[in-house]
Amino acid sequence: MWEPVTETIDRNRWLAAAYSDDTLITQLDEIEEDWAAPKVRHGGLFTSSSTLPSLVATMWHDADIHDGHRILEIGTGTGYSTALACERLGSEHVTSVEVDGARLAQAHQGFTACGYAPRIAEADGTCGYWPSAPYDRVVLACSMRYIPAALLGQVSPGGKILAPLSGWMEGSARALLTVDDDGSAEGALLPGTISFMLARPHTPPRFGNPKHWAAMVDDAPPRKARHAPERIKGATKDTFFTQFLAQCAIPTAQRATLDGVLHLVDTVNGSVALVEPDAGGWRVRQAGSVALWDRVENILDAYDSAGQPDQTAFHLRVTSTGQYLEHPDMPTLTVTPSHRG
Repeated sequence: MWEPVTETIDRNRWLAAAYSDDTLITQLDEIEEDWAAPKVRHGGLFTSSSTLPSLVATMWHDADIHDGHRILEIGTGTGYSTALACERLGSEHVTSVEVDGARLAQAHQGFTACGYAPRIAEADGTCGYWPSAPYDRVVLACSMRYIPAALLGQVSPGGKILAPLSGWMEGSARALLTVDDDGSAEGALLPGTISFMLARPHTPPRFGNPKHWAAMVDDAPPRKARHAPERIKGATKDTFFTQFLAQCAIPTAQRATLDGVLHLVDTVNGSVALVEPDAGGWRVRQAGSVALWDRVENILDAYDSAGQPDQTAFHLRVTSTGQYLEHPDMPTLTVTPSHRG
Protein backbone atom coordinates (compact mmCIF):
# COMPACT_ATOMS: atom_id res chain seq x y z
CA MET A 1 0.00 0.00 0.00
CA TRP A 2 1.24 3.47 -0.93
CA GLU A 3 0.00 6.31 1.25
CA PRO A 4 0.21 9.92 0.02
CA VAL A 5 1.93 12.45 2.29
CA THR A 6 1.55 16.11 1.36
CA GLU A 7 1.88 19.44 3.10
CA THR A 8 -1.91 19.75 3.20
CA ILE A 9 -2.56 16.26 4.60
CA ASP A 10 0.11 16.32 7.34
CA ARG A 11 2.67 19.13 7.26
CA ASN A 12 4.89 17.74 10.03
CA ARG A 13 5.09 14.28 8.47
CA TRP A 14 5.67 15.84 5.04
CA LEU A 15 8.60 17.91 6.36
CA ALA A 16 10.05 14.95 8.26
CA ALA A 17 9.97 12.85 5.09
CA ALA A 18 11.52 15.62 2.98
CA TYR A 19 14.46 15.97 5.39
CA SER A 20 14.97 12.25 5.99
CA ASP A 21 17.73 10.18 4.42
CA ASP A 22 15.22 8.00 2.60
CA THR A 23 14.09 7.48 -0.96
CA LEU A 24 10.68 9.05 -1.50
CA ILE A 25 8.39 7.60 -4.17
CA THR A 26 6.83 10.39 -6.23
CA GLN A 27 5.06 8.48 -9.00
CA LEU A 28 3.56 5.04 -9.65
CA ASP A 29 2.94 3.35 -13.01
CA GLU A 30 3.93 6.50 -14.95
CA ILE A 31 0.66 8.13 -13.80
CA GLU A 32 0.93 11.62 -12.31
CA GLU A 33 -0.98 11.82 -9.05
CA ASP A 34 -3.68 14.43 -8.46
CA TRP A 35 -1.79 16.02 -5.60
CA ALA A 36 -4.77 18.22 -4.70
CA ALA A 37 -6.71 15.05 -3.83
CA PRO A 38 -4.25 12.12 -3.75
CA LYS A 39 -5.48 8.61 -3.04
CA VAL A 40 -4.07 5.55 -1.31
CA ARG A 41 -2.71 3.14 -3.91
CA HIS A 42 -2.56 -0.64 -3.61
CA GLY A 43 0.25 -2.21 -5.59
CA GLY A 44 1.90 -0.53 -8.56
CA LEU A 45 5.39 -0.03 -9.92
CA PHE A 46 7.22 3.10 -8.85
CA THR A 47 8.40 5.08 -11.84
CA SER A 48 9.84 8.23 -10.26
CA SER A 49 11.39 9.05 -6.92
CA SER A 50 13.50 11.43 -4.91
CA THR A 51 16.69 9.48 -4.19
CA LEU A 52 17.92 9.43 -0.60
CA PRO A 53 20.24 12.42 -0.08
CA SER A 54 23.25 10.39 1.07
CA LEU A 55 23.16 8.40 -2.18
CA VAL A 56 22.87 11.60 -4.23
CA ALA A 57 26.01 12.88 -2.51
CA THR A 58 27.73 9.55 -3.12
CA MET A 59 26.89 9.68 -6.82
CA TRP A 60 28.29 13.18 -7.33
CA HIS A 61 31.40 12.22 -5.34
CA ASP A 62 31.91 9.05 -7.38
CA ALA A 63 31.55 11.04 -10.61
CA ASP A 64 34.78 12.90 -9.74
CA ILE A 65 33.35 16.38 -10.36
CA HIS A 66 35.75 19.35 -10.61
CA ASP A 67 35.42 23.10 -11.12
CA GLY A 68 34.54 24.04 -14.69
CA HIS A 69 33.13 20.64 -15.62
CA ARG A 70 30.16 20.59 -17.98
CA ILE A 71 27.79 17.85 -16.92
CA LEU A 72 24.73 16.04 -18.22
CA GLU A 73 22.41 14.49 -15.67
CA ILE A 74 19.95 11.91 -16.97
CA GLY A 75 16.80 11.70 -14.86
CA THR A 76 15.93 15.05 -13.28
CA GLY A 77 13.19 13.64 -11.06
CA THR A 78 12.38 16.12 -8.29
CA GLY A 79 15.45 18.18 -9.19
CA TYR A 80 17.18 17.73 -5.83
CA SER A 81 20.29 16.18 -7.33
CA THR A 82 20.31 18.76 -10.12
CA ALA A 83 20.19 21.60 -7.60
CA LEU A 84 23.21 20.19 -5.76
CA ALA A 85 25.13 20.12 -9.04
CA CYS A 86 24.15 23.75 -9.71
CA GLU A 87 25.34 24.75 -6.25
CA ARG A 88 28.67 23.00 -6.80
CA LEU A 89 29.41 23.98 -10.41
CA GLY A 90 27.08 26.86 -11.26
CA SER A 91 23.85 26.51 -13.20
CA GLU A 92 25.54 27.39 -16.49
CA HIS A 93 27.52 24.13 -16.34
CA VAL A 94 24.54 21.84 -15.71
CA THR A 95 22.15 20.19 -18.19
CA SER A 96 19.49 17.78 -16.95
CA VAL A 97 16.96 15.79 -18.98
CA GLU A 98 13.79 14.03 -17.84
CA VAL A 99 11.49 11.82 -19.90
CA ASP A 100 8.39 12.75 -17.87
CA GLY A 101 7.08 16.25 -18.58
CA ALA A 102 5.01 16.53 -15.39
CA ARG A 103 8.03 15.58 -13.25
CA LEU A 104 10.18 18.11 -15.08
CA ALA A 105 7.60 20.89 -14.60
CA GLN A 106 7.62 20.33 -10.83
CA ALA A 107 11.41 20.31 -10.77
CA HIS A 108 11.46 23.58 -12.73
CA GLN A 109 9.26 25.22 -10.09
CA GLY A 110 11.76 24.18 -7.44
CA PHE A 111 14.74 25.50 -9.40
CA THR A 112 13.04 28.85 -9.86
CA ALA A 113 12.14 29.13 -6.17
CA CYS A 114 15.72 28.32 -5.14
CA GLY A 115 17.41 30.59 -7.67
CA TYR A 116 18.92 27.89 -9.91
CA ALA A 117 18.75 27.94 -13.70
CA PRO A 118 20.15 24.73 -15.19
CA ARG A 119 19.44 23.86 -18.81
CA ILE A 120 16.58 21.36 -18.65
CA ALA A 121 14.69 19.46 -21.33
CA GLU A 122 11.98 16.84 -21.63
CA ALA A 123 13.92 14.21 -23.53
CA ASP A 124 14.81 10.53 -23.74
CA GLY A 125 18.00 10.26 -21.72
CA THR A 126 19.15 7.16 -23.61
CA CYS A 127 19.90 9.59 -26.46
CA GLY A 128 21.70 12.06 -24.20
CA TYR A 129 21.23 15.71 -25.15
CA TRP A 130 23.27 16.86 -28.14
CA PRO A 131 22.48 20.62 -27.94
CA SER A 132 24.64 21.02 -24.81
CA ALA A 133 27.39 18.54 -25.74
CA PRO A 134 30.24 17.88 -25.29
CA TYR A 135 30.27 17.03 -21.60
CA ASP A 136 33.02 16.31 -19.11
CA ARG A 137 30.72 14.12 -17.05
CA VAL A 138 27.51 12.22 -17.73
CA VAL A 139 25.73 11.01 -14.59
CA LEU A 140 22.78 8.65 -14.78
CA ALA A 141 20.16 9.08 -12.06
CA CYS A 142 18.45 5.97 -13.46
CA SER A 143 19.84 2.63 -14.55
CA MET A 144 20.22 1.30 -18.09
CA ARG A 145 20.70 -2.17 -19.54
CA TYR A 146 23.72 -0.99 -21.53
CA ILE A 147 25.50 2.28 -22.34
CA PRO A 148 23.92 3.79 -25.50
CA ALA A 149 26.36 4.79 -28.22
CA ALA A 150 24.83 8.29 -28.26
CA LEU A 151 26.15 8.95 -24.76
CA LEU A 152 29.70 7.98 -25.69
CA GLY A 153 29.59 10.38 -28.62
CA GLN A 154 28.68 13.30 -26.36
CA VAL A 155 31.57 12.99 -23.89
CA SER A 156 34.89 14.75 -24.41
CA PRO A 157 37.94 12.43 -24.58
CA GLY A 158 39.03 11.80 -21.01
CA GLY A 159 35.53 12.55 -19.74
CA LYS A 160 33.62 10.08 -17.63
CA ILE A 161 30.23 8.39 -17.48
CA LEU A 162 28.84 7.27 -14.12
CA ALA A 163 26.32 4.58 -15.00
CA PRO A 164 24.13 2.35 -12.85
CA LEU A 165 23.49 -0.81 -14.85
CA SER A 166 20.47 -3.02 -14.39
CA GLY A 167 18.21 -5.26 -16.41
CA TRP A 168 15.14 -7.39 -16.70
CA MET A 169 16.22 -9.75 -13.89
CA GLU A 170 16.77 -6.85 -11.45
CA GLY A 171 20.50 -7.40 -11.10
CA SER A 172 22.45 -4.17 -10.56
CA ALA A 173 25.96 -2.77 -10.67
CA ARG A 174 27.58 0.64 -11.17
CA ALA A 175 30.54 1.60 -13.33
CA LEU A 176 32.64 4.73 -13.80
CA LEU A 177 33.81 4.70 -17.41
CA THR A 178 36.50 6.91 -18.96
CA VAL A 179 35.92 7.74 -22.63
CA ASP A 180 38.91 7.39 -24.98
CA ASP A 181 39.78 9.34 -28.13
CA ASP A 182 38.29 6.61 -30.34
CA GLY A 183 34.90 6.78 -28.61
CA SER A 184 35.34 3.58 -26.62
CA ALA A 185 35.14 3.58 -22.82
CA GLU A 186 36.20 1.41 -19.93
CA GLY A 187 36.34 1.33 -16.16
CA ALA A 188 35.93 -0.81 -13.07
CA LEU A 189 32.69 -1.64 -11.33
CA LEU A 190 32.15 0.39 -8.17
CA PRO A 191 31.55 -1.04 -4.69
CA GLY A 192 28.25 -1.09 -2.84
CA THR A 193 24.76 -2.51 -3.17
CA ILE A 194 23.14 0.44 -4.95
CA SER A 195 20.34 0.19 -7.46
CA PHE A 196 18.17 2.60 -9.47
CA MET A 197 14.94 2.13 -11.39
CA LEU A 198 15.39 1.41 -15.09
CA ALA A 199 15.17 4.16 -17.68
CA ARG A 200 11.72 3.84 -19.23
CA PRO A 201 12.92 2.88 -22.73
CA HIS A 202 14.83 0.00 -21.11
CA THR A 203 11.97 -1.42 -19.04
CA PRO A 204 11.04 -5.06 -19.71
CA PRO A 205 8.25 -6.17 -22.05
CA ARG A 206 5.24 -7.93 -20.58
CA PHE A 207 5.64 -11.65 -21.11
CA GLY A 208 2.10 -12.87 -20.45
CA ASN A 209 0.97 -15.79 -18.33
CA PRO A 210 3.83 -17.78 -16.71
CA LYS A 211 1.72 -20.93 -16.93
CA HIS A 212 1.63 -20.64 -20.71
CA TRP A 213 5.42 -20.54 -20.77
CA ALA A 214 5.63 -23.42 -18.28
CA ALA A 215 3.63 -25.61 -20.65
CA MET A 216 6.49 -25.38 -23.16
CA VAL A 217 8.63 -27.67 -20.97
CA ASP A 218 5.99 -30.36 -20.41
CA ASP A 219 7.91 -32.81 -22.60
CA ALA A 220 11.40 -31.62 -21.64
CA PRO A 221 13.51 -34.12 -19.69
CA PRO A 222 14.41 -32.86 -16.19
CA ARG A 223 17.91 -32.80 -14.77
CA LYS A 224 19.31 -32.05 -11.33
CA ALA A 225 20.16 -28.36 -10.86
CA ARG A 226 23.69 -27.56 -9.65
CA HIS A 227 22.64 -24.27 -8.06
CA ALA A 228 19.59 -23.19 -6.09
CA PRO A 229 17.45 -20.37 -7.49
CA GLU A 230 18.11 -18.31 -4.35
CA ARG A 231 21.51 -17.46 -5.80
CA ILE A 232 19.93 -15.21 -8.41
CA LYS A 233 17.00 -13.72 -6.56
CA GLY A 234 16.31 -11.90 -3.33
CA ALA A 235 17.72 -8.73 -1.84
CA THR A 236 20.62 -10.00 0.26
CA LYS A 237 24.22 -8.85 0.00
CA ASP A 238 25.28 -12.35 -1.09
CA THR A 239 22.91 -12.38 -4.08
CA PHE A 240 23.26 -8.74 -5.16
CA PHE A 241 26.15 -9.35 -7.55
CA THR A 242 25.31 -12.92 -8.59
CA GLN A 243 21.98 -11.60 -9.91
CA PHE A 244 23.91 -9.16 -12.07
CA LEU A 245 26.22 -11.90 -13.39
CA ALA A 246 23.26 -14.14 -14.22
CA GLN A 247 21.56 -11.26 -15.97
CA CYS A 248 24.64 -10.67 -18.14
CA ALA A 249 24.62 -14.35 -19.06
CA ILE A 250 20.97 -14.21 -20.24
CA PRO A 251 20.40 -10.47 -20.90
CA THR A 252 16.94 -10.72 -22.47
CA ALA A 253 15.44 -13.06 -19.86
CA GLN A 254 13.02 -12.19 -17.07
CA ARG A 255 12.39 -13.91 -13.77
CA ALA A 256 9.18 -14.82 -11.92
CA THR A 257 8.35 -17.20 -9.08
CA LEU A 258 5.01 -18.99 -9.09
CA ASP A 259 4.04 -21.58 -6.47
CA GLY A 260 7.68 -21.92 -5.41
CA VAL A 261 8.91 -22.56 -8.97
CA LEU A 262 11.40 -20.20 -10.58
CA HIS A 263 10.44 -19.26 -14.14
CA LEU A 264 13.02 -17.80 -16.50
CA VAL A 265 11.27 -16.41 -19.57
CA ASP A 266 12.93 -14.89 -22.64
CA THR A 267 10.46 -13.17 -24.94
CA VAL A 268 13.18 -12.32 -27.47
CA ASN A 269 14.32 -15.86 -28.37
CA GLY A 270 11.32 -17.80 -27.06
CA SER A 271 13.19 -19.77 -24.39
CA VAL A 272 12.03 -20.82 -20.93
CA ALA A 273 13.48 -22.63 -17.92
CA LEU A 274 11.70 -23.90 -14.81
CA VAL A 275 13.66 -24.61 -11.63
CA GLU A 276 11.50 -26.70 -9.29
CA PRO A 277 11.91 -28.22 -5.80
CA ASP A 278 12.85 -31.89 -6.00
CA ALA A 279 13.56 -34.22 -3.07
CA GLY A 280 15.41 -31.68 -0.97
CA GLY A 281 17.14 -30.16 -3.97
CA TRP A 282 16.19 -28.66 -7.30
CA ARG A 283 15.55 -29.88 -10.81
CA VAL A 284 15.43 -27.93 -14.06
CA ARG A 285 13.46 -28.33 -17.29
CA GLN A 286 14.19 -26.12 -20.31
CA ALA A 287 12.87 -25.40 -23.81
CA GLY A 288 13.67 -23.02 -26.65
CA SER A 289 16.77 -22.04 -28.59
CA VAL A 290 18.76 -21.03 -25.47
CA ALA A 291 19.25 -23.25 -22.42
CA LEU A 292 18.76 -20.39 -19.98
CA TRP A 293 19.55 -22.22 -16.75
CA ASP A 294 22.65 -23.81 -18.29
CA ARG A 295 24.04 -20.34 -18.96
CA VAL A 296 23.24 -19.20 -15.41
CA GLU A 297 24.89 -22.25 -13.88
CA ASN A 298 27.97 -21.92 -16.10
CA ILE A 299 28.63 -18.35 -14.97
CA LEU A 300 27.97 -19.24 -11.32
CA ASP A 301 30.41 -22.17 -11.63
CA ALA A 302 33.05 -19.82 -13.06
CA TYR A 303 32.39 -17.25 -10.33
CA ASP A 304 32.77 -19.87 -7.59
CA SER A 305 35.92 -21.33 -9.20
CA ALA A 306 37.47 -17.85 -9.27
CA GLY A 307 36.90 -17.54 -5.52
CA GLN A 308 33.79 -15.36 -5.74
CA PRO A 309 35.77 -12.17 -6.47
CA ASP A 310 34.46 -8.81 -5.33
CA GLN A 311 32.54 -6.83 -7.94
CA THR A 312 35.26 -4.15 -7.96
CA ALA A 313 37.59 -6.73 -9.54
CA PHE A 314 35.44 -6.71 -12.68
CA HIS A 315 36.03 -4.35 -15.60
CA LEU A 316 33.48 -3.02 -18.07
CA ARG A 317 34.73 -2.32 -21.61
CA VAL A 318 32.56 -0.57 -24.18
CA THR A 319 33.52 -0.57 -27.87
CA SER A 320 31.79 -0.22 -31.22
CA THR A 321 31.35 -4.00 -31.34
CA GLY A 322 29.75 -4.50 -27.93
CA GLN A 323 30.02 -4.12 -24.18
CA TYR A 324 31.96 -6.65 -22.18
CA LEU A 325 32.29 -7.52 -18.50
CA GLU A 326 35.78 -8.90 -17.86
CA HIS A 327 37.66 -10.60 -15.04
CA PRO A 328 41.07 -12.26 -15.47
CA ASP A 329 39.87 -15.55 -13.98
CA MET A 330 36.46 -15.76 -15.62
CA PRO A 331 35.07 -15.92 -19.16
CA THR A 332 34.12 -12.57 -20.68
CA LEU A 333 30.42 -11.73 -20.57
CA THR A 334 28.75 -9.72 -23.31
CA VAL A 335 26.60 -7.15 -21.50
CA THR A 336 24.99 -5.68 -24.63
CA PRO A 337 21.67 -7.45 -25.28
CA SER A 338 21.31 -9.23 -28.59
CA HIS A 339 18.08 -7.29 -29.13
CA ARG A 340 17.77 -3.59 -28.27
CA GLY A 341 14.02 -3.11 -28.56
